[in-house]
Amino acid sequence: MVSYPSVLQCPLQYQTAAGTLLRRHGGDTWSPSSLRHSQTPTASPHLVGCDPDTWFRHHQHLRYNPLRDSWVLVSAHRMKRPWAGQVEKTPEEHIPRYDPRNPLCPGNTRASGEVNPSYDSTFVFENDFPALQSDAPDPGSDQHPLFQSKAARGVCKVMCFHPWSDVTLPLMKKEEIIKVIDKWAEILEELGATYPWVQSLFVFFPFLLKVWASSFLPNEPAVSDRCQRAYYQKNGEPLLVQYAKQEAEKKERVVVENSDWLVVVPYWATWPYQTLLLPRRHILRINELTVEERDSLAAIMKQLLTKYDNLFEVSFPYSMGWHAPTGPHLKEDNSHWQLHAHYYPPLLRSATVKKFMVGYEMLAQEQRDLTPEQAAEKLRNLPEEHYKTRENRDKEAQRK
Repeated sequence: MVSYPSVLQCPLQYQTAAGTLLRRHGGDTWSPSSLRHSQTPTASPHLVGCDPDTWFRHHQHLRYNPLRDSWVLVSAHRMKRPWAGQVEKTPEEHIPRYDPRNPLCPGNTRASGEVNPSYDSTFVFENDFPALQSDAPDPGSDQHPLFQSKAARGVCKVMCFHPWSDVTLPLMKKEEIIKVIDKWAEILEELGATYPWVQSLFVFFPFLLKVWASSFLPNEPAVSDRCQRAYYQKNGEPLLVQYAKQEAEKKERVVVENSDWLVVVPYWATWPYQTLLLPRRHILRINELTVEERDSLAAIMKQLLTKYDNLFEVSFPYSMGWHAPTGPHLKEDNSHWQLHAHYYPPLLRSATVKKFMVGYEMLAQEQRDLTPEQAAEKLRNLPEEHYKTRENRDKEAQRK
């Protein structure tokens, strides 16, 4: 039996039995409650003097995710195999600015029969077909322990953040993105005063943001809350505050950064080009951001999403959302929390090859091929100028 310490510690020791890479730190270490401490493993002789990055790129290993108390299998050597899996159609690039078939465009009629106003900035409305409703009945308490249920109530809202169908966030002006952030914070403040959890998320649709406010704490933030609390109680510092400091020093997984924000491909990333957006100071909620921090947030979001689009020169699909305490939890001590946003893009090798969570991922545990360090390097080295801006400039030059 070996010990599995925190990933935030160094230096490295290696142990190759069962294809496992372990990070070990002298003295006391923090580890998840589900695993135990025991004897320190010894380094494999053939790894002595081996460059860690080279080792990571050539050997499968496990990485610990301290936000989920779980492990990810990294198998970088699989990127060498020829692709014989599913290939998607190339996404449509020529989208009309105004589409009469798009129910979210200004002046159009939605499926509910409601007519959109002629908006010129952000537009917020109640989801016409919500997954959560405020008046759902309670199923009662007389239940068998194997067949439990409870009430689920809430509100679902939609925000269109631009009136044009062909505009995605990286193509918007920074001032326009700031308006989105301000409206975002306003919605979170409003719903967060009532509901235990408010989940805001971008899904890949050119100009759409969704907000779900629920009467319960969902699974993912519940696990994250428990893990952050355990780390704080053990170490006296918020997990993600310490993590941001470590990543800012190491630089190897940093994609973009500014004076207020840091974007990294997390050490434990599951999706190929998954990123984590972190503030540099300790802050709990988005509505607590200063004017300067909102400005720099808009700038770094535009930077990151421009790099995403430039990777395969396509409007990059992703799901993105903030995690932050809301509702009754605000009355508690939330010192262990840190505001953060997750970006989960599915593309793997090209605009037409996606990663799917199937097979081993569904029945055993999460697995990835490309290492987080390789993914960060690819994104970091991409140009800051959006490929469409460059293409449009080249077309204009040709006309002249």
